Amino acid sequence: MPNTNTKPTGSLLRRSGLLAALAFAGMLLHAGGASAQVERDPQDVVGPKECAECHKDTVAIWRNTHHYATYREMPRNKDGIKIARKMGLRRIKEGSLCLDCHFTTTMQDGEREPVAGISCESCHGAGKGYLEVHSEFSGKEEEDETAEEEAQRWAKSEAAGMIRPKMMYRWAKNCYSCHVVPQEKLVNVGGHTAGSPFELVAWSQGEVRHNVWYNEGESNPPADMDRRRKMFVVGMAVELETALRAVGKATEKAEYAVSMAKRAARARKRFAQATELVGDVPEMAEITKVAKSAGLKLNNEAELTAAADRIGELTRKMVDSHEGSAFAAIDPALPGKSKWKGEPSQ
Repeated sequence: MPNTNTKPTGSLLRRSGLLAALAFAGMLLHAGGASAQVERDPQDVVGPKECAECHKDTVAIWRNTHHYATYREMPRNKDGIKIARKMGLRRIKEGSLCLDCHFTTTMQDGEREPVAGISCESCHGAGKGYLEVHSEFSGKEEEDETAEEEAQRWAKSEAAGMIRPKMMYRWAKNCYSCHVVPQEKLVNVGGHTAGSPFELVAWSQGEVRHNVWYNEGESNPPADMDRRRKMFVVGMAVELETALRAVGKATEKAEYAVSMAKRAARARKRFAQATELVGDVPEMAEITKVAKSAGLKLNNEAELTAAADRIGELTRKMVDSHEGSAFAAIDPALPGKSKWKGEPSQ
């Protein structure tokens, strides 16, 4: 659906409070809470070495990121060790809460074992079901595979759990499922921060960017403007969904619940502002309406979960129904290169 918002650029820029809030809110928030995505069952994880067989350039980029470094650095992190001790764990690699977000794990001799830091399957889904399917070119040489066979191959891969770049809602959920801390006890008892200052565009276009597959590693360009527009709006929607779900899971008025409610309130306000700014995207208007319907209070899990579920449905629909041009009015709020987190390999 094309964007029909005709507000002039000047009027947009004069709304500096709104634009600043949209562009930098992710950098200012420290809240958290929601269950981690079930997209990476360790029994179905193959590990990054398998992916590296074909994706050498991408894996080379990954090895220069904090995602990669966490495998060696996290077990020695003094703050992490303190948190583990408070949670009754002997070591960081022992606790499932640590393993879920800080490591890639596989099953070895019946035990869950970390094999890498945050890697391919942390975002793209556990690979056991799709690894061979997605890379076999329907049993032919690449140039001999027909368009119909290719389409069937990708459909099979997706059905087997592969989260492809076009599936923005699902991989964004994986990002927020860790950058918003998934457990109340981890915050209230362990003293873990209640979430990172995460924003989808700024954090995906920095050091973790790996747009090298289609040019065989010749360059690593940022996402184009249309994709960044869409990512920005989808990220706000997923943050809102995650925060509402988290408030519903809180059981006591402590650091976790308070931080969660603050994040949800800010996310709700920010998304409403974005809806007004963008204009003619009905899913955004409905998300804003649904978000306002649920009270940010303890003992309200059913209502908050229902609202989060509906926001998730609407966000998936929005991803499938709109090109980035539908969100063009959001451009002045997009994080510029100076706000991208880290420098990617080229």
